[in-house]
Amino acid sequence: MIQTNFKETAQQPILSGFNATSTAQEVINGIDLSGKIAIVTGGYAGIGLETTKILVSAGAKVIVPARDIEKAEKNLTGISNIELEKLDFMDPESIDAFAEKFISSGRKLDLLINNAGIMWVPLRRDSRGIESQLAVNYLGQFHLTSKLWPALKKTNGARVINVSSFGHQMASFDFEDPNFERREYQTLLGYGQSKTACNLFAVELNKRAEKFGVKAYSLHPGSVYGTDLGRDEPIDLYIQMGTHDTDGNIKPEVAAKLKTVPQGAATTIWCATSPLLENIGGVYCENCNIAEIDLGQIEHRYDDPSTIRGVQPYSIDKENAERLWKLSEEILGMKFDVE
Repeated sequence: MIQTNFKETAQQPILSGFNATSTAQEVINGIDLSGKIAIVTGGYAGIGLETTKILVSAGAKVIVPARDIEKAEKNLTGISNIELEKLDFMDPESIDAFAEKFISSGRKLDLLINNAGIMWVPLRRDSRGIESQLAVNYLGQFHLTSKLWPALKKTNGARVINVSSFGHQMASFDFEDPNFERREYQTLLGYGQSKTACNLFAVELNKRAEKFGVKAYSLHPGSVYGTDLGRDEPIDLYIQMGTHDTDGNIKPEVAAKLKTVPQGAATTIWCATSPLLENIGGVYCENCNIAEIDLGQIEHRYDDPSTIRGVQPYSIDKENAERLWKLSEEILGMKFDVE
């Protein structure tokens, strides 16, 4: 049953002092992260790279797990105070190896930013038969967070940030057939349910981790221009949504409204560092604020990115969140005991 009465929830916008045009640098101003350790998955491209740069500029040590080491080395050249490690979310052994190496170092973990993701790809499966968007965008972060939990609970005030998307509005989570074994695969549905899962994970993790002082958040970075996230996306989808012309070129009036990469990383940095969130967790954020719950009052137009906002009730529903946690453990064949 989907919960629709959210009057008592923390899922309500606050006076953050920032907005959709704020940059990550503006958000970090005045914040000192000296001595803090952060892990930013996919922190070598797009908004992930900007996130890494901003955290380092504030004094943090940043570990960047990367699938493409060569690309990561090139993009991270000249950035100090980082460590680069191999990690592929399509390979569970890779996740274990990365986490075990970090845990064995004995270090605490202040920030885990689950930034890595893929979008609108053709049907692909990992070695376990898990659909790739679900594997990379959600189950990989669940797996990694569980393995890094001992380092997170060492920290007083650690935060876990799941970079989700407005794309969660494309689909709720299909508990009966999450891997498209019985239904026809549609890439938008696969993407949508994977991002809904990110939101639900933040809700349940925050609840379970509360007694350890660990907070969890999910977020929509905004519609961002200049990343390579959409390299596999069919151009027909963009034409259908009205953002591109029939030749496959983005319409100038749409491009003018998109966020820059520094603006796209701002909400991640806000969730990771804002003092306003010290006593608030388990919420979905956007535009450097807690998002408004979408009960049908928001008109969405893909040719106007400013309208791409709001969070669907099904993706922050407590019952769905608890159910997904249990299903995730079953799919992965592991327990994530927050204790």
